[in-house]
Amino acid sequence: MKSVDDLFEFARKCEKKTIALVGAEDVEAVKALVEAKKLGIADGLLIGNEEVVKRNLELIGAHDFKIIDSKDEYDASRKGVECVVRGDASILMKGLVKTSILLKEVLKDEWNLKVKELLSHVIVMDIPGFNRLLLLSDGGMVIKPNLEQKKMIIENAVEVAKKLGIEKPKVACLTAIETVNPNMPETLDSAILAMMNRRKQIKDCIVDGPLALDNAVSERAAKVKGIESEVAGRADILITPDIHSGNMLGKSVVYFAGGKIGGVVVGAKVPIVLVSRADAMDSKLFSIALGVLMG
Repeated sequence: MKSVDDLFEFARKCEKKTIALVGAEDVEAVKALVEAKKLGIADGLLIGNEEVVKRNLELIGAHDFKIIDSKDEYDASRKGVECVVRGDASILMKGLVKTSILLKEVLKDEWNLKVKELLSHVIVMDIPGFNRLLLLSDGGMVIKPNLEQKKMIIENAVEVAKKLGIEKPKVACLTAIETVNPNMPETLDSAILAMMNRRKQIKDCIVDGPLALDNAVSERAAKVKGIESEVAGRADILITPDIHSGNMLGKSVVYFAGGKIGGVVVGAKVPIVLVSRADAMDSKLFSIALGVLMG
């Protein structure tokens, strides 16, 4: 897949999914669900303050959705998780609720939803001027991952890449520079991850690092800097050293480059569609299509 349009086309061929929108007071998220319903890729259960949700539906001229009333973020999160556990929905979506509250509910032992040791956030980016979709992780979940967590972040991102049709993703472990510097521990982790990949401890992908952003995505920059590898200039997945760099890089695609992003949390039994509350409808619709693909 080379663009978000390709993603939508593929999502239309998938089985139609039902999405539990937790915090359905989020007007942009509801608009995205309305559009997803028109496209035939998803239906929705709206979980939130019934009075507010009904008022918002009237404002946007949509009525054909089931509403599940909730008293607060905690209640909405619990009811959303109950929907997927019962099988009433196959995807969770974050609306106007705090990420921490929703994910804390997801991770409760009583639901048995966690299938991987680590849940991580993967962003898919459609950037003007690029001939392919790029993946980015983790800008939304793991604050400062250690080496083992970075390995799991890569594995989760590879799972998403394969759903996008990338058979053997090229993974770039990003740092500020492309050489190992003992004073910059992120470069050490990146080099170790690359070696772990060579030793088959990280499979189904090609990992290289440390790589700076320019020589990870630009073949010209890689050539100028003398970086020769299968990944340099051709990365499919960008792994950032912490949540700050990942979050800023993802948002810069939208606010500086006019691109589109979609986000999903991987590692649970069901996909969790998760983007910023400030994101516009098109990013939320992109994320819904990504969730449908992952489901």
